[in-house]
Amino acid sequence: MYLDSAKKKEFFATFGANEKDTGSAEAQIAMFSFRIAHLTEHLKKNRKDYHTQRALIKLVGKRRKLLDYLKAKDITRYREIVAKLGLRR
Repeated sequence: MYLDSAKKKEFFATFGANEKDTGSAEAQIAMFSFRIAHLTEHLKKNRKDYHTQRALIKLVGKRRKLLDYLKAKDITRYREIVAKLGLRR
């Protein structure tokens, strides 16, 4: 599988408070970004995979909602996560 438990722990340790912090907005945004990158690469090879395309659009929407929430809640955390992940905003 492309995302094993060790990789998840690494994401949560990097972007969350600790490796068990799976619920913070930063950790979830980082996981969504990783999954979006993976699905984007898949769709470059399989352009007619419409189910994956729909899943990708839903993930982008979820990440956008979390980023909007974080921006409204704490602008410094928002700017920090956007800079770390290299997102265009």
